[in-house]
Amino acid sequence: MPLLPPPSVESLDDILPQEPLLMMGAGPVPIPHKVAHANSIVINHLGETMNKVIEQVKAMGRYVFQTDSGHVLGVAGPGSAAMEMAIANLVAPGEKVLAICNGYFSRRMAEMATRVGGEVTVLEVPNFEVASAARVEEVLKGGDYKVVTIVQGETSNTVFNRELEAITRLADAHGCVAIVDAVCTLSTMPLEMDAWKVDAVITGGQKGLSSIPGVSLLALSRKAWRKIEQRKHRMAHWCLDALLADNFWNKKSYHYTAPVSGVLAIHEALRLVCEETLPRRFERHLVCSRALQRGIEAMGLELLVPQAARLNSVIGIKVPEGVSADAVRDTMSRVHRVEISGSFGLEIVRIGQMGEQSRAHNLFRTLHALGSSIQGAGAPLDLPAGIAELEKGLAQETVTVA
Repeated sequence: MPLLPPPSVESLDDILPQEPLLMMGAGPVPIPHKVAHANSIVINHLGETMNKVIEQVKAMGRYVFQTDSGHVLGVAGPGSAAMEMAIANLVAPGEKVLAICNGYFSRRMAEMATRVGGEVTVLEVPNFEVASAARVEEVLKGGDYKVVTIVQGETSNTVFNRELEAITRLADAHGCVAIVDAVCTLSTMPLEMDAWKVDAVITGGQKGLSSIPGVSLLALSRKAWRKIEQRKHRMAHWCLDALLADNFWNKKSYHYTAPVSGVLAIHEALRLVCEETLPRRFERHLVCSRALQRGIEAMGLELLVPQAARLNSVIGIKVPEGVSADAVRDTMSRVHRVEISGSFGLEIVRIGQMGEQSRAHNLFRTLHALGSSIQGAGAPLDLPAGIAELEKGLAQETVTVA
């Protein structure tokens, strides 16, 4: 039988735009040159060089997660793979799981817990509200729950669960393992894994850390690790088995061929976080996000979520009546070479404020592109007022990190 003929395809030079797009959506984000360079290097996935890299990734990871746990693991996959690793290893078949849901990604954790056999109760949070610690406590008192899942920042609708610390402490007090999705929030705002009694923290490389998509991190507490070691059921996932992953990450042994270039990239991304320090990084993100929000409102646009429940890492913006969010995004991309995000069924646009996105030059370019594109669609805006308010917000030298 003759071989199939090769397909006719374009080279990347013909597909990609001549001028790189500024990535200002909900991720992936722009990456620093040192991270991009690290991602171009290939080394042996076993051996002393890789061992040294892994030890440093774990040490820096403990700082960023704020934990002294010995179980910081890398995952060859997106943040959702780290999420699945946490849930598949910590939810036993038949165990009761409380899934606190206020958007697309929190519901993804509920679905994953259901798929591995958990008996899931969904606590639905009203639209654009934060999860209430008092309500969570009521539900925990009413059932023998073993696991609680929650997002710190719900990327899909830009809600910030600001009562997270109280909720995870409640979970611990009720004997539950607390799993937290911090994919869009880690290193952009405070999260103290040990102090807040969090048992599993999930993050992706391509958001706050300003690394590449496809290599993620998962930190597990001592309590979580004891549960994994004592589990009676056999893990259905070979690649996501934390006990097997531990062979590579802590025992200098083989699990599978690690994505070495991506691990080198996340090493450099973490190093830059440590170099900046978390307090300075939190302040930079807060100043930039609040200044951008002020600029958006001064221009005449409305933010999606009230201030009390608003996530600073990803900003949701209502488009004026009669204006298509997709058309605005298309104009921004084609004309201004700035990419932002739509949403999951909402007529909004979303602008990211994670990692390298939170730089003054990126904010001015993005706000101008947004305002010009909405004006081009026929809606009246005061673009100069928005730019002036952004500049005023960025000029403040100090801010209290909430």
